[in-house]
Formats: sequence, structure tokens, C-alpha cells
Amino acid sequence: MATKAYELYGVPIPPEDPQQEYMTVQETAHVLNCSVTWLRRFLRANRHLHSYSGRRIVTNREDRAAIYETRRAGDPRQGRTIPRQRSRPAARRPALART
Repeated sequence: MATKAYELYGVPIPPEDPQQEYMTVQETAHVLNCSVTWLRRFLRANRHLHSYSGRRIVTNREDRAAIYETRRAGDPRQGRTIPRQRSRPAARRPALART
């Protein structure tokens, strides 16, 4: 069961106007179609892509465009455009019986 804090701050919510200048993290996550948790981790690593309004983290249009381009570029940790597919392990070969 979700906690009250998660329901208040962890769920993306649609903004009143998707073209508004400043949005909260929850509104930004809804517009970018990502999770609030991922966006908070991303913004923690890229502090130049957000600002504060009191205690509330807000993003402007340029910030959202930069976040979108980073997501579109792929996984920055590996430099890949798409996640690597898992390969199936090779079939085990039976040990040779010694006689």
C-alpha cells in the first residue's frame, strides 16, 4: 500500500497548462512521461537543470528540453542509444566421461 507522502509527491500529475514556464517535479514527470523517482535522481545528478521556489524544485522550458534530449540520447552511463539486450547463456555441455 502506498504511503500518503508517495501519493502526494511520488505520482506524476498533469499540469494545468503543459506550455507553462515553470513546473514542479511531478508535473515535469507527467510531461516527459517518466517516473518522479527517476526525475529526482536525474536532477540530483544534474543540479544545473533545476531551480528552487522555496522548498519546491521547479523546472523551466529550457531545463525540460535539456532533460528530454538527455533521455532521448540513451543511457549516459554506457554511451548506448538503447539498453543492451540480455544475451542467453550458452547451453551447458555435459562433462566428458572418462573411461
